[in-house]
Amino acid sequence: MEIILLERIEKLGAIGDIVTVKDGYARNFLLPNRKALRSNNANKKVFEANRAKIEADNAARRADAEAASKDVDGTQIVLIRQSSNAGALYGSVAVRDIVEALHADGKTNVTKAMVVLERPIKTLGLFDVKVALHPEVSVTIQVNVARSPEEAELQKDGVDVMASMFEKDEAGFTEDYDPNAEPGEIAVEPSDESESTEEA
Repeated sequence: MEIILLERIEKLGAIGDIVTVKDGYARNFLLPNRKALRSNNANKKVFEANRAKIEADNAARRADAEAASKDVDGTQIVLIRQSSNAGALYGSVAVRDIVEALHADGKTNVTKAMVVLERPIKTLGLFDVKVALHPEVSVTIQVNVARSPEEAELQKDGVDVMASMFEKDEAGFTEDYDPNAEPGEIAVEPSDESESTEEA
C-alpha cells in the first residue's frame, strides 16, 4: 500500500514522504495511529493544505521530548527476579515491567509504545534498552536484572555475578590424589577392614 507519512518513521521516511508498505502494517498500525494517510489525490491535497500545521505540531512535540529526555536518558532501573543457577530467569522481563519500573522511578511520561525491546529479557545481567520519546528523539536506559539488591549493586559496579559464583564453586571443589596410584587409576580411600588388618 502507498501511504503519506505524517511523522518520521524509522527506516521508512520523514513527514510528507510517500512510501510503500505492506497492507497489514498500514491498516493495523500506521493508519489507525494517525501516523500516515493513504496516498491518493484527495489525501495529497489535504496533507499539503495542512503541512505547515503538521510540521509545527511535530516540532512542538519534539521540543517536549527533548526536554523530557534529559530526565530519562541514562536512567538505571533494577528488576529483582528469580533465576536458575545458570542465570536463566523463571519467566522473562517484558516492556510492561520496564515501564512500571520507570513510572515507580518518577518517569511517568514513558509509555509502552516508546520502549523498544527487540525480544524479552530472559537472563540476569545489564541490558541497554532504547526509549523513543518521539520519532526523532531517542534515549537509552539500563535495565539491571538481578536476584537481589546486593547482586544488582555488584552488577552495577561491573562484577559478573554468575562468573564469580562459578569461581567460588570451583574453589570449593577438591579432588583426592594418591601419589602411589598408577596412571589412569582412581584414588580409593582405605576401607575399615584393611586398616584393622594392618593394626593386627
